[in-house]
Amino acid sequence: MLDNLSIPDDIQKEPELPLPSLDDQKRIVEELKRLEAAGELTPEVLEAFMTGNRKPAADA
Repeated sequence: MLDNLSIPDDIQKEPELPLPSLDDQKRIVEELKRLEAAGELTPEVLEAFMTGNRKPAADA
């Protein structure tokens, strides 16, 4: 089915991010829910969390 799909040899792969610990994942979910409830959850904020560029607040 994907036999005709060719990937260039010089393609740059994004580095894999390590999974956050379970406690960090819970803090991220709590902060995302808080941001959503406050109307502050934007695609940019979500992307920052998903790419590891933003971490949950320590006091969350």
